[in-house]
Amino acid sequence: MKAINQLKTFQRILGEYPADTPLSKFLPGFYRQNKQMGSTDRRVAGRLIYNYFRLGRALPNLPAEDRLMVAEFLCNTQSNSFLQHFKPDWAACIGFGIDEKINLIKTTYPDFKLEDVFPWVPKLSAGIDRDAFLKSFFIQPDLFIRIAKGFEAQVKAELTKAAVSFKDEGNNCLSMPNGTRLETIFPKQHWFEVQDLSSQQTANYFKPQKWDSWWDACAASGGKSLLLNSLQPDIKLVVSDIRESVLSNLDERFQNAGLRKYQKKVMDLTENNEQLLYNYAFDGIILDAPCSGSGTWGRTPEMISQFEIAKTDFFKRLQQAIVTNVAKHLKPGKPLIYITCSAFKAENEDVVNYIIKDLGLQLEEMKVLTGYEHKADTMFVARMIAKEGKQEDKTQEAGE
Repeated sequence: MKAINQLKTFQRILGEYPADTPLSKFLPGFYRQNKQMGSTDRRVAGRLIYNYFRLGRALPNLPAEDRLMVAEFLCNTQSNSFLQHFKPDWAACIGFGIDEKINLIKTTYPDFKLEDVFPWVPKLSAGIDRDAFLKSFFIQPDLFIRIAKGFEAQVKAELTKAAVSFKDEGNNCLSMPNGTRLETIFPKQHWFEVQDLSSQQTANYFKPQKWDSWWDACAASGGKSLLLNSLQPDIKLVVSDIRESVLSNLDERFQNAGLRKYQKKVMDLTENNEQLLYNYAFDGIILDAPCSGSGTWGRTPEMISQFEIAKTDFFKRLQQAIVTNVAKHLKPGKPLIYITCSAFKAENEDVVNYIIKDLGLQLEEMKVLTGYEHKADTMFVARMIAKEGKQEDKTQEAGE
């Protein structure tokens, strides 16, 4: 009876879910309207709906209930009462490896193809292991934090006291199960930043020097700026974003992290911002560009069902427009760090080729950060250098 009720709840959620809304925003509202659901009910309902979307575009002609059973089998490694009720033969094989599970599913549904989960595999960036990337959608990514220097022992002690299992990833990074309620363990302390492993690894490409002037052009809530500050606190920093609201969140985050000296500007980088940046020249620019976010869809699998590949062309044009207006403020011989959380070549290598050929920057290094190997996001980063003598002599620097 319990499993049948869980299925009915899943059907209600799927029926009421508006496709253009993130599940993370929709589900809390659904739970508020259904106060009879206890914590276990909510946890199971969340698991079922997220697992359902982890199946992506595979088996599109099956009823939703059948697709859910396939997803539950692929996404779980331990048996649960839901699968035992509806698919006891599959529940008995729950500990099988993913390849064995896929073969078992194919005996029931011969039309199942792994590549249908994410049907744009030919569009992926070079360096992505396609099979590993596709199979990663059946695994919920971990939660990652970056510990502020000097607080490693305190953070580990509190997590241990709260019986939270965690793994030290090196470089002050810890991973732990997604859904860990850090706010209840650390209600007031600001000993760490929540930041994905791949996002933290982009810091390897910054290489700031003391007293440099840097611009975080699409700063959002300031995660990359905080990374930059952790490497070299004695820099002059400008942060900008098109959304004033996220810059307000940035202010609070910077204050908690102890970052006080910076300039903040609201800018639409698709337009010429010469008046706002008159005579500014930077020793480094971080461009964490707006993109499809396809490298993060392990966290938001509902996006696979909503996405259309034509959107990569839109983002590519947007990225090219932004970088054209940003790169002109880079000092000769200095780096532009281009970052996306996309797995698509159009938003990654294709944009880098544009920057090299049309804007005249030189590629120093670029890499796909294969987060799927570490239960993390997949990202792309490229470090490019402005050629000597290409830019005009601009004298004003950030923070002056």
